[in-house]
Amino acid sequence: MSAPAILHLVAALLLAPLLLGVVQRTKARFAGRRGPPVLQPWYDVVKQFRKGAVYSATTSRVFRLGPCVGFAGVAVALSIAPWGGGRAMMSFEGDLLLFAYALAAARFATILAALDTGSAFEGMGASREAAFSALAEPALLVGLLALARAAGSLSISEIFHVLTPGRLAASGGVAVLLVAAAFGIVFLAENARIPVDDPATHLELTMIHEVMVLDHSGPDFGLIQYAAALKFWVLGTLVAGFFFPARENAWLALGATVAGVFVLAVAVGVVESVMARLRLSKVPHLLAGALALSVLALVLSAFSRGNA
Repeated sequence: MSAPAILHLVAALLLAPLLLGVVQRTKARFAGRRGPPVLQPWYDVVKQFRKGAVYSATTSRVFRLGPCVGFAGVAVALSIAPWGGGRAMMSFEGDLLLFAYALAAARFATILAALDTGSAFEGMGASREAAFSALAEPALLVGLLALARAAGSLSISEIFHVLTPGRLAASGGVAVLLVAAAFGIVFLAENARIPVDDPATHLELTMIHEVMVLDHSGPDFGLIQYAAALKFWVLGTLVAGFFFPARENAWLALGATVAGVFVLAVAVGVVESVMARLRLSKVPHLLAGALALSVLALVLSAFSRGNA
């Protein structure tokens, strides 16, 4: 385990909530306001951990374990997430499958916790989350398989180590660009951002992710907020890897990854400032498009690999 890999983990744990603060600050600037401080998400998490938790009499241990399992799933994905071509803290052949399923397990725990409340309102949000994830998760997994086919490895660290400007063309450059577009859509969907979802909405009938965590309070809600920030960072490293490709110097690669995820946070703030969210009936079309891009990338990478 290298020192840059450990430092990347520490940086993610400390800086991930700041990404949400950057998004909020960017949106405020576009609206002509000063906006909350960048550290506001950290203040919110700390405030929740200082409170006590309240549990409904209708809930069971499933509800209490939901935030813990969700955070654990994101933490596992973080330990596998690549950074600028460097080796992740936990890297092995086939780790891309564990990466995808760890994120899926985190979502599954959140959905179960929402259903355990017995609330029809939270059940509505859980059903929407499950329906959209049925399209977003295959797009992510197929996209990773397309990259694995182009790179000749099933390890995410090895895949993004191949993503250098000089080797992109030899590894199926068009396929990589298609996967980058698909991952951009999946990134917005997985993090409940516009145009898929609006984390700042208060309209009950349009809420997706936020409605599933309404009954959580205190440390449980703080853990959910922290896990959401870490998930933003984890998926952000995948998207940033396409625009800040691998570098030979490990410390330069780490700096490029950190800079890349913060640039991505600014881009998310810009997107949310210039466009509105899609109608719920249109979101599956967007996610199906991402899946189609990943499938096309897999076909192209297999074809280019076969001709090599």
